[in-house]
Amino acid sequence: MKKIEAIIRPFKLDDLKEALLQVGVKGMTITEVRGFGRQKGHTELYRGNEYRIDFLPKIKVEIVIENSILEQVIDTILDSAKTDQVGDGKIFVSDLEDVIRIRTGESGDEAI
Repeated sequence: MKKIEAIIRPFKLDDLKEALLQVGVKGMTITEVRGFGRQKGHTELYRGNEYRIDFLPKIKVEIVIENSILEQVIDTILDSAKTDQVGDGKIFVSDLEDVIRIRTGESGDEAI
């Protein structure tokens, strides 16, 4: 099993969700996060004063999948979250040792 964490632009969330459901992803967890990388933030003008916005709003999507659909899910994230601009985000892939469904006690692929 794999855990995928994708940091994406907030306005791409609906597109990503629909695309992931089409490839067989059964569930996901979404967190509103803030951060920066190469994009480095920006300055905004408010009532005549300049403010530096260092941490930009992003969405963190966490998905647990079977190994067999890993490449398909990564390609789906790349296709649906990409804008070709700095700040599109990152995808992190980790191995999972086990997953256990609390309600039934099922583990492994059955718990996904």
